[in-house]
Amino acid sequence: MNRNHETSFKDPVCGMEVSRTTAIDEFTYLGKVYYFCAGICREAFEAEPEKYIHRHRQHGIKSK
Repeated sequence: MNRNHETSFKDPVCGMEVSRTTAIDEFTYLGKVYYFCAGICREAFEAEPEKYIHRHRQHGIKSK
């Protein structure tokens, strides 16, 4: 593995690609760390995280 290549993450609010070192902010939600390009994106996510998380549908579970 190339040590100089960092894993990139997609800012869940705006979709910008960031890495752990280029991210301006981060927020942990339900045990997962999300990385953000700007504080305003983190604030939007923190206010309404479910709006930005895409969950896979599971068979046998009904939506509310």
